[in-house]
Amino acid sequence: MLSFVAGMVNITGVLSINTLTTNVTGHFAFFAEEFVQQDYSMALTYIVYILFFLFGAFVCGFFVEMMLRIKPRISHAFPMLLEMCILIAAALGGAFIDDQWLACMLLFSMGLQNALVTKVSNATVRTTHLTGLFTDLGIEISQLFFYKDNAERHKLSKSVYLRLAIILFFFLGCVLGGFLYKQVAFKSLLFAAAALLIALLYDNLRYGFHYYRRKLRSL
Repeated sequence: MLSFVAGMVNITGVLSINTLTTNVTGHFAFFAEEFVQQDYSMALTYIVYILFFLFGAFVCGFFVEMMLRIKPRISHAFPMLLEMCILIAAALGGAFIDDQWLACMLLFSMGLQNALVTKVSNATVRTTHLTGLFTDLGIEISQLFFYKDNAERHKLSKSVYLRLAIILFFFLGCVLGGFLYKQVAFKSLLFAAAALLIALLYDNLRYGFHYYRRKLRSL
């Protein structure tokens, strides 16, 4: 679901303000290009984009660590709710917000999301960009030729399927987001916010289901 959201944010940023909004790798190249051409104002803009992504990751990490000490079960909820609020604000006010500020908002939200998934998965999964996923996928597919133990192959196969699913949902988010943007412009981000809400509700419902099932078994 989070990869699907990132795909929608990615295509919306490209179509609306012609800016990458889910990762910062390209912004380093754009910064270098503008710096070499002595357009220092635009070069500074790309540095600001990078810093907003970093700030989003910092805010997520800070609040997750704080909540882990207070109420661990909902430690991930605040970053997701904050990301939802940012996407809704961008969806409803995108046409009136300066392009650079809009890019900063979306980059901040993706910094939040990327840091959250990194924390939850112990740095094994990313959802806002695909470079690492394709690298890991290539490595794991190659390992299938060498790992013969059933338990090892099962674990490896699960990891391959997970990465394929994340890549597929990012792709679906991009395609659906592109079609929606053509129809409703920035309001396409409301669908991304709705997907986040579904993910958050599902996670809590699933936790509640297992929690009460264990309590009933212990009676």
